Amino acid sequence: METLEDTARIRRAAEILWESWQGRLKLDAIPEAVRPRTRAEGYAVQREVQVCSGQPLRGWKLAATSIPGQRHIGVGGPMAGRLLANRSHPPGRELSLAGNGMRVAEPEFAFVFDRDLVPRAAPYSTAEVLDAVASLHLALEVPDSRYRDFVRAGEAQLVADNACAHDLVLGPAVAPDWRRLDLATHPVSAEVVGRYRRQGTGAAVLGDPRVALTWLVNELSGLAEVARPGQVVITGTCMASLEIQEGDLVRADFGMLGTIEARFGP
Repeated sequence: METLEDTARIRRAAEILWESWQGRLKLDAIPEAVRPRTRAEGYAVQREVQVCSGQPLRGWKLAATSIPGQRHIGVGGPMAGRLLANRSHPPGRELSLAGNGMRVAEPEFAFVFDRDLVPRAAPYSTAEVLDAVASLHLALEVPDSRYRDFVRAGEAQLVADNACAHDLVLGPAVAPDWRRLDLATHPVSAEVVGRYRRQGTGAAVLGDPRVALTWLVNELSGLAEVARPGQVVITGTCMASLEIQEGDLVRADFGMLGTIEARFGP
């Protein structure tokens, strides 16, 4: 059971992370006295970060959905993070990289729900989760961490830091016939225009973006969180992250599903 002391500690950790985000400042770590010690405490801090922001919840993200990605940041599995409403942008808008230490863009599948998926004891199946999906969208995530060295922050602190959520570029809904596609084998290519190209598939995302979406719903269920209508879930990058810099134009091509792009200014 959470005590008043725990509540105060979690709130203070969230305030520190939010101040860092707002000031574009990097932390070595959350001060030890208020640092989250477990994954559950990390999620409690993450919830309070959203409260500190005053922003509505736009949706959810998955991080560390590939084995190499998990090894890189020293975590044992995927993590969920919250997407803030004011960090969601339409395609083509120029985004600032000021203060962004990660400087990568990630092509992702995004799903939007049309009804509640409430917490329950039994895990949701992929079929149940997909039945609650209203639409599929293309997305580019531009993550960042509030830690100077996020690779060494550890799982609890990374979860607290919204699983490195930052900016989201979200495209319109694709054609409804996406349901007949095998998203696991669906090819995705991306270009940092004029510099390099990269290839990937949906299999980079826990083997299948639909499986990743189901994992997210069940993770929320275990946290007593409701996946709500209109919320978006981005399921993880379909390829190795694209290194970006000021002046870059990133274009991701999802074949018959369409393309999405974002430009990065100073």
